[in-house]
Amino acid sequence: MEAEPPFATAAAGGNEAVARSSIWDLIRGCGPAGMTIDMEELRRMILMPEYLRVAMAMSVRAKDWNVGLVAASSIKNRNGDEQAAPKAPIVVFVNSRSGGRRSLALKVWLQKIMTEEQVFDLSAVKPSDFVQYGLTCLEKLANLGDSHAKANRGRLRVIVAGGDGTVGWVLGSLAELFMHKRKPVPPTGIIPLGTGNDLSRSFDWGGSFPFAWRSAVKSTLYKAVTGPICHLDSFHHYYWSKVRRQGCDLHSQSSPSSCWHVVIVTPDGQSIEPPLSLGQMENDAFGQDQDVDIDGELPKKVSCFEGVYHNYFSIGMDAQIAYGFHHIRNKKPYLAQGPILNKLIYSICSCTQGWFFTPCVHDPGLRGLKNILRLYIKRADYADWEQILVPSGVRAIVALNLRNYGSGRHPWGHPKPEYLEKRGFIEAHVDDGLLEIFGLKQGWHASFVMTKLISAQHIAQAAAIKMEIRGGEWNQAYLQMDGEPWKQPIAQDFSTYVVIKRVPFQSLMISGE
Repeated sequence: MEAEPPFATAAAGGNEAVARSSIWDLIRGCGPAGMTIDMEELRRMILMPEYLRVAMAMSVRAKDWNVGLVAASSIKNRNGDEQAAPKAPIVVFVNSRSGGRRSLALKVWLQKIMTEEQVFDLSAVKPSDFVQYGLTCLEKLANLGDSHAKANRGRLRVIVAGGDGTVGWVLGSLAELFMHKRKPVPPTGIIPLGTGNDLSRSFDWGGSFPFAWRSAVKSTLYKAVTGPICHLDSFHHYYWSKVRRQGCDLHSQSSPSSCWHVVIVTPDGQSIEPPLSLGQMENDAFGQDQDVDIDGELPKKVSCFEGVYHNYFSIGMDAQIAYGFHHIRNKKPYLAQGPILNKLIYSICSCTQGWFFTPCVHDPGLRGLKNILRLYIKRADYADWEQILVPSGVRAIVALNLRNYGSGRHPWGHPKPEYLEKRGFIEAHVDDGLLEIFGLKQGWHASFVMTKLISAQHIAQAAAIKMEIRGGEWNQAYLQMDGEPWKQPIAQDFSTYVVIKRVPFQSLMISGE
């Protein structure tokens, strides 16, 4: 269950559209849709032959694809398994820490439908291990002439049961297939178990999992089999043709999007616990990366991290509140038992950290990001970095890719054409190759933004971003990617750099509509 930006519930009645959407998400699975799906027919569509699914699972758990090859040969010789390749074999990754108690029950139910070999608990199995060992096993069998292995590998689809951070983690691992030219990359669907679930909303999988989740699981699996596969570059053509056919409001819909590569360079020796979607780079790999583009002074030894995000990256107030929520959830997991309780915890964190009553707790000037942050951007079709002044009152800065933020809110808003022209902006679309950068000042300002009374403070639109963070009055900052926060130590002598650029590969998603 990943963190969402703060104040999504600070004035709970203000955003009626989002509230109606959340309630509908909870009850939509209570209808007959999932009940009308024949279980045996569904299993025939998604189950891999026994020898393949066992070989794949054993390869992952042993972290050795040779183990899988031996297992496949043994089972196939014993059973003579000649089951035809399913229409769309599915592998599910479940974040058992998401969704409160429902996540464990969901895992058991999925294993009952699909067998244990095709359902992986992310507390025990990393998605990178699945890519490195499980898929390699299938590819090795296919290279040995196994037509069933080749068909299953080519038709494979993935479902992620978790929140935004979990989805981003899995998508980042699957992107390694593209980097190593191991195509096809399996498309991904979502079972939303987080708090905000903004990625899930963006691709029509809903904002929360329904009360009647057992029936909804069958419906979700069926959608994952039959739903259109959308490459996030070519999704534009599919999506807009669908919108026009239905006569929908073009500006109220989701659409294709990029994902963004993040590199963090920090002085060596600092204690950092980055999110799972952010991995440490080898120093020699960093030295070979000519695209990081850091021209400031660096110490002799640095630590480098990299990852990708799909929805938002932020620094400051909202990340600190998300970090507080994660700390409470990890220390007292019995408190985080579902979206309603999670949002209550968020509200408590936002109040107890002083963001609503900053003057009563700290000198307001010391909590502004301008004290520690220099912000640079590259505009579209421009090669040079341009420094953007951080507004004095801003305590959180968000670089938003998709439109949804904070449980389906749209903080950038819909500025009027004359305002866009005056500021040098263009109308924001998620396929424009730009990030919308906005600021939140303090708790009350963020609450008004989330309830659509005002828009966030617009800072810039950018094709690339560089942040230079240096301590002074502060010795740490809070950052987050797609709802996964961490505490970033910062030094006074040397800066920490964050560089964000668009990646050439666009993840494959399954439309959940």
